[in-house]
Amino acid sequence: MQLVNATLPDTVRIVEVGPRDGLQNEKSQIPTEQKIQFIQLLAEAGLPVVEATSFVSPRAIPQLSDAATVMTSLRRQPAVEYPVLVPNLKGMERALESGARAVAVFTAASDSFTRHNINASIAESLANFRPILELARKEAIPVRGYISTVFGCPYEGEVDPRRVVEVAGSLLEMGVAEISLGDTIGVANPMQVAHVLNLMLQADIELEQIGVHFHDTRGTALANVLVALQMGITTIDSSAGGLGGCPYAPGAAGNLATEDLLYMLDGMGIKTGVDLDKVVEATRFIAPYLDHPPLSKYYQATIAAAGTEQ
Repeated sequence: MQLVNATLPDTVRIVEVGPRDGLQNEKSQIPTEQKIQFIQLLAEAGLPVVEATSFVSPRAIPQLSDAATVMTSLRRQPAVEYPVLVPNLKGMERALESGARAVAVFTAASDSFTRHNINASIAESLANFRPILELARKEAIPVRGYISTVFGCPYEGEVDPRRVVEVAGSLLEMGVAEISLGDTIGVANPMQVAHVLNLMLQADIELEQIGVHFHDTRGTALANVLVALQMGITTIDSSAGGLGGCPYAPGAAGNLATEDLLYMLDGMGIKTGVDLDKVVEATRFIAPYLDHPPLSKYYQATIAAAGTEQ
């Protein structure tokens, strides 16, 4: 039986966050050369956006202390965007020196989480972004804004959706091009997703300005994606192999796996321009450098079908 739903988009843009959000939580130190190759394999798979690394303090995230080397060593494809995360003006300046041409900033919808994550309140984090946005405008560089703990906080529990809309509005007002709504600890359900998105749209935030970023901690990520698609969202974050978590969110499991997302979208006839088999190859490449097997269910099924162990 064919699934027919006039509200489903024809195409979806996948933002691959594995090399940054995925690897930052890995305990094993991954060699720089392998990180670079991982990024290049993902780009070769047809992913239009591959978030490469983060220019946060090396003391905060030791895994990404090689950010400058990664960015200067990449063989970049002209059709692929390689954004990097920057926490402050110093990080922005380091990113620009390394050749970054797209950046992202990050805050949250709960003050407790921002305190643990970046040692600042939400208001302070937004104030820190202003010089970043000013420099980005001068350099004609797009800025993405991540909002964490949209559906729940590991320290405060439930989060008021109106707070999410306020933070999103502040980011857009200062010049952020796109907002990524993050389910940091993987507690969201489809009705919550619909409620938050409705509030965003009622606040005159355009669909094209919204992306969603789900963690699959409780197995609801794909269900949440489906609701977002039905509401017109066409930008979905995911991580090859289901890599990720959050060092400042106890209990947060991996991101929605790119392979699992692609399998669902391909089966629904929604175009992405991404080669699923090549994403599997990228995950297979990075897997030996991890201290655990990749969490992607599609990847695990592929390995099992091939009769190999990973």
